[in-house]
Amino acid sequence: MTRILVTGATGNVGRPLVTQLIEAGHEVRALTRNPAQANLPDGVEIVEGDLSHPSGLFDDVDAAHLITFAGDPSAIATAARALKRVTLLRGSPDADPLELALREAGLRPTGLAPVEFMSNALDWADTIRTEGVVRHGFATVPSSTVHESDIAAVAAAALTEDGHQGEEYWITGPEALTVPEKVAVLSKVLARDIRYEELTAEQMTAHWASWGFDEDDIAFMLQMSTDPPVQGRTVLPTVEQVTGRPARTFADWVRENAAAFTG
Repeated sequence: MTRILVTGATGNVGRPLVTQLIEAGHEVRALTRNPAQANLPDGVEIVEGDLSHPSGLFDDVDAAHLITFAGDPSAIATAARALKRVTLLRGSPDADPLELALREAGLRPTGLAPVEFMSNALDWADTIRTEGVVRHGFATVPSSTVHESDIAAVAAAALTEDGHQGEEYWITGPEALTVPEKVAVLSKVLARDIRYEELTAEQMTAHWASWGFDEDDIAFMLQMSTDPPVQGRTVLPTVEQVTGRPARTFADWVRENAAAFTG
């Protein structure tokens, strides 16, 4: 049994990671900004806060799952320096200051670099429910989109098993799909006719701006959508190699989340 700190515990990756660790018999300290709405499994120690105040968070834990876009890197690395294992969920393809700070503190974090999350398809839920249509751009660009529970499973292995320290894991799903191909999967699994209407890059940029993304976010999403890194459109065997079982398909994800598109 290992005692593990999970930051971002109610996020797309953190929530299934907490569940998987608890089901495997480990102790979990879950960090969240809103404990009252956390809705995490029984037995989880829920702590209010974030990585901007790391003091005490790492006390009495053996390992930690961290995210790269929160807190002061040096302060986090100093607080975490006694840990046996650390996973770091990257927000971009490259190592960021937190990863560098952890290495300078003598740690060997396991870098988790997932490609596009399958849950991004939830952005289409409203128009699928009300109009039976998906409006999106970049119709010819494939994505090896990944199930969030598979990212969590890779993290769980790295946090509880030897042999993963210092590794960099690009995490993908088992197939590379374009947006029209995803729409076809949605239509088949949900058993309804769903149309695809292609938007221009300019229309997509306007949509992102209307959703509150800033210029840097939009530039990043535009780059990932038009010229993604090779890993983002290539199927890699990481999930099966690390966890011992195949990665979940997009059809699997749609079946699990069908209510979001039909409710």
